[in-house]
Amino acid sequence: MSVTASVVDGVIAKNGISASSASSNISKAVTAAEKESGGSLDKDAFLQLLVTQMQYQDPLEPTDNTEYISQLATFSSLEEMQNMSSTMDMQRASSLVGQYVYIEDKSSTGNTTMVEGTVDYVTYSGSTAYLSVNGSLYELDNLQTVADADYTLGVKLADTIVNYINKLPAVGSLLDSNYDQVGELVSAYSGMTTYQKGFLSNDETSVYNAYAEWYVAKTEAMKESETNGETNNSSEDSSNNGVEKA
Repeated sequence: MSVTASVVDGVIAKNGISASSASSNISKAVTAAEKESGGSLDKDAFLQLLVTQMQYQDPLEPTDNTEYISQLATFSSLEEMQNMSSTMDMQRASSLVGQYVYIEDKSSTGNTTMVEGTVDYVTYSGSTAYLSVNGSLYELDNLQTVADADYTLGVKLADTIVNYINKLPAVGSLLDSNYDQVGELVSAYSGMTTYQKGFLSNDETSVYNAYAEWYVAKTEAMKESETNGETNNSSEDSSNNGVEKA
């Protein structure tokens, strides 16, 4: 059996197309596949390239069947890995329910903000998982951090203490009018657990201790003043009782 092929511009054509045109068509297929897959070749892009290669193969030197079988096996492996990856993403998303997360949210204008909150539920659209946080849905791919709730609370409480200190005058400039404010600071710190207090740096703890010492000293001075006042009042009453009235 004889094999014939067309000749275009003195060059053997592939399925009626010159070799240069065939190469160009394959290159275009590669570019189109990359665009459709976002720059990486997925299973659909791989199949598209395989079909294009079969379509533009040289009829005088056809691709060996063994090579096609090898490529199909590669395609099957790629498909299986992608399916496995999709399943793992779904399992991962489901395990996030009830977890405190940080999600990077990009607006239509390109501005990026960090959204944080507890995952209420997970929903799926095709192979994409969405996390419900604060009443809005976010793609799993935008997840940045998963944090323990106790850890997050500790960080926030430590930040609250630092911010409160920054609003107060320096310890050496405190006035009696600042007594209640410093008292609120001491009360907030006293309500924290040892674990939560550990989120304050050594320097921040030292600064807090200076305010706490001022507060304790001021409290003791006020108590002593009240005690002395009561003693004086008691002495005056005793003196008055011994005075005869006209």
